[in-house]
Amino acid sequence: MGKENHPLIEKLQLQPHPEGGFFKQVFQSQHRVHSPVHNMSRPAVTHIYFLLLKGQVSRFHRVLHDEIWNHYDGAPLRLYHIHQQQLREQRLGGSEYDFVAVIPAGDFQAAETTGDYSLLGCTVSPGFDFADFSFIEEPSMKQWIEVAHPDMSRFV
Repeated sequence: MGKENHPLIEKLQLQPHPEGGFFKQVFQSQHRVHSPVHNMSRPAVTHIYFLLLKGQVSRFHRVLHDEIWNHYDGAPLRLYHIHQQQLREQRLGGSEYDFVAVIPAGDFQAAETTGDYSLLGCTVSPGFDFADFSFIEEPSMKQWIEVAHPDMSRFV
């Protein structure tokens, strides 16, 4: 089965995500709040379905607000998190692991499935806006990953 033919893509009407995988926003609050990070107006909360298939990665990126990951279906997920130059791995899903993880605002994160696919939900508050999203651009951060964690270079 090709990546674009996975039944969940059609069932959930998912689209390719710039970081990798597939997504669909399923909730956006009608209530607005001002971000404590940049004082811009954002929905109070947003929620997406996020699907990673075997061989796909969610590239290292950060969101300016807290993000909560929930595992719904499929294989456990490897969720990587960089906080103050410390790289941690957390697994979500399956009977051995948690079903929820929180990535604090501004921390870099990346992910991959441990099997054929992982279906997750991602909630951001204040709500997600692509203006608040970025990949690793700093040359020193890219170099740190390449030197200290060469196996993670494929996530940059």
